[in-house]
Amino acid sequence: MRCAGMKPICCGDRRDAEGLLAAGSDGLTIDDVTRVWLKTPAAPIVGSLMENVPVDVEKILAAFQTLQCRVEHVIVEGTGGWLVPIRPGYFVSDLAVAMKLPVLVVAQSRLGCLNHAALTVRSVAAYQLRCVGLVLNSTEITSDVAALTNADILKLILNVSIACWIRRKPDGTPRGLATYAR
Repeated sequence: MRCAGMKPICCGDRRDAEGLLAAGSDGLTIDDVTRVWLKTPAAPIVGSLMENVPVDVEKILAAFQTLQCRVEHVIVEGTGGWLVPIRPGYFVSDLAVAMKLPVLVVAQSRLGCLNHAALTVRSVAAYQLRCVGLVLNSTEITSDVAALTNADILKLILNVSIACWIRRKPDGTPRGLATYAR
């Protein structure tokens, strides 16, 4: 099965896109997996305004469709969060709707996780997309009660499975991330 990762918009550096390529997007270039690169490490709307570079959503969607023709599955990584603005009146959530994607929510397992995850999962449902699960990150060793109980409480309050609970920090290089992902 051929899969590719896509990071439609990179803000700041392109390490995320490099990691997707290293994880197995054979035969693809960084421009195939990242259609928009804004140098400003902030929300896409901020980078777009500061750099005077409009974000062309149609160009992103065309790149997504091209990837879909080249591989069996395209996994799209978001840009900062579900309701991060890409341009005035258009959010990451709108891009997911246009791509007709199932959604996997990623949250830091710490104080505030329950609120963040519940708001995001409910918003995904309001956009009439399917939330296929949650990934919890707790890459720092902690005895924090919130971090230790979030997975169980989320299973109790949301009708969503915990797809993965990352409990250690992987090597941050593209190769290290690819190894960790496998």
